[in-house]
Amino acid sequence: MKSALKTEAAAAMIPDGATLMIGGFMAVGTPHRLIDAIVAAGPRDLTIIANDSAMPGKGIGKLVSAGLVARMVVSHIGLNPETQAEMNTGRIAVDLVPQGTLVERIRAGGVGLGGILTPTGLGTLVAEGKRIIEVAGKPYLLEEPLRADFALIAARRSDYVGNLEYFLTAQNFNPLMAMAADTVIAEPEAIVPVGVIPPDAVRTPGAIVTHILERPA
Repeated sequence: MKSALKTEAAAAMIPDGATLMIGGFMAVGTPHRLIDAIVAAGPRDLTIIANDSAMPGKGIGKLVSAGLVARMVVSHIGLNPETQAEMNTGRIAVDLVPQGTLVERIRAGGVGLGGILTPTGLGTLVAEGKRIIEVAGKPYLLEEPLRADFALIAARRSDYVGNLEYFLTAQNFNPLMAMAADTVIAEPEAIVPVGVIPPDAVRTPGAIVTHILERPA
């Protein structure tokens, strides 16, 4: 049985300069309580790997507003003018990655692949400095895998041993990120006895979840 970790204790584990994968799609499926605790703890120079930077005052946007982020690897920043401004001034380095490529790079990092081959980005700025490999007469970009020090993920339910169940679009990034980080911290909406979550509904096995956050009273 995994012991439930207090939110503040989880945030205190994250040092300056850490690389974080954070689940969610425009803050849906994002661990909001954990992000609030990280803002309060204040680690600096973070690298964030995520689908997007959400919006000012919401989800990952809170980390941007607090000045904690040095680099982002995301598919877009279109709904967060603060991220755009920080990128334009050079305060935050932003690597914009096509969404499908981003997902597959995370998946590659989780399953131990040396990278992925994709035609997406050929002939554009995305291809600058990257290897082009020909397969069956067609060119592909070699995109390297992504891994992180911590994966911060949100789940609908966790059981006492850390098996996780997700709901609807929260499944987009969270399960993959849970496989691609050294430490996995899950923020479930509910913690239930083993057996309550049907085996077919478990998307992340407890064996790869390092900590689960306790629910507030």
